[in-house]
Amino acid sequence: MTIHSTKLDSHLDEKGADGYLLDADGENSNQYYLSGYHAPDNFATLYTEGDIHLLVSELEYTRAKTDSAGDTVRKLSEFDYQTKAEEYGPEKARYRAIAEFVAELEASTVAVPVEFPVGTADALREQDVTVVPDYDNVLSGLRAVKTDTEIEHIRETQKANEKAVAVAEDLLAAASVQDGRLYYDGEVLTSERVRKHIEIALLEEGCGLDNCIVACGADSARAHENGSGPLEPGKPITVDIFPMNKRTRYNGDVTRTFVKGEPTERIQEWYELTYEAYQAALDTIEAGVTGETVHDAVCDVYEREGYPTLRTDESTEDGFFHSTGHGVGLDVHEKPSLGLGGEELQAGNVVTVEPGLYEQGTGGVRIEDLVVVTEDGYENLTDYPTELVLD
Repeated sequence: MTIHSTKLDSHLDEKGADGYLLDADGENSNQYYLSGYHAPDNFATLYTEGDIHLLVSELEYTRAKTDSAGDTVRKLSEFDYQTKAEEYGPEKARYRAIAEFVAELEASTVAVPVEFPVGTADALREQDVTVVPDYDNVLSGLRAVKTDTEIEHIRETQKANEKAVAVAEDLLAAASVQDGRLYYDGEVLTSERVRKHIEIALLEEGCGLDNCIVACGADSARAHENGSGPLEPGKPITVDIFPMNKRTRYNGDVTRTFVKGEPTERIQEWYELTYEAYQAALDTIEAGVTGETVHDAVCDVYEREGYPTLRTDESTEDGFFHSTGHGVGLDVHEKPSLGLGGEELQAGNVVTVEPGLYEQGTGGVRIEDLVVVTEDGYENLTDYPTELVLD
């Protein structure tokens, strides 16, 4: 993993810190980003002056030496862990070993994330190491600007994601309509059944997910509603899939809204307006523009037609009630934001563009692509049709 060490060094200088310390497992995206290592249990990573130092358990030691980004890799036994465990118990012993590890590397002041374990922090202070909370979340900021390698990882995941969307669309297109419901192979086609096929398709591409959205009718107007039960003709069906590549750990994100059969005039109008908003956002994106400016372009489209947005009503439950987009990388939701207060975009940001229009009790529509911000525009990592109606 390549980190932006110059920017991290500058941040540590501003904080008056000698290093940046993490104590977390490999599922933590900042930990994985800094250490380049994935492990199911907590381990410590200390960044100092361009070098990365890891402290891991005996179990993880041999793999961490070859698979991590660590310039040095140490194990707990080197800090008399067993003796400490007998005296203090295994958890306190590990905290004390981390404190000695940091002290040995002469980091008298360390910056740590705000969610840093309090037990580790206490042990550090006992070793006269000053702990400085990093309220700026510097690693998340560094992660927001992707390297070429990271962009390729995200592109790979998004291509797999598109295959999963195609599986969902094919199921809907092949379904028949009986008694106000969709049927496939003689059985009712449900949100759960479509999600199962999506998950299988992603597994075949080396990706996985905890959940995804296949939400029909009124469910499609509820934020992050997964959807359940039978799918119906003539109603919007929102398919929003956000998998992680199991090898690279980078995410993708795409949303399409489908109607099997004839949509109502209202849903058709919403979709056409949302497509206009989606194009307005894309036309606005480039390095140097703020995420809020991109969001404003979308709000302008909706507000022109009299629909509420968070800009006109921060408590609205209808209309356009979310941001235009968010960063995607090791997390499916990360910096930067395309929303109110969204910061200046930089070349290398990877962001979603996902305007939507909703009415509680009726339904909603949303279109979402994943793009890379460039100096003079964007590169779209998504290559999937945006048609609403399925025959």
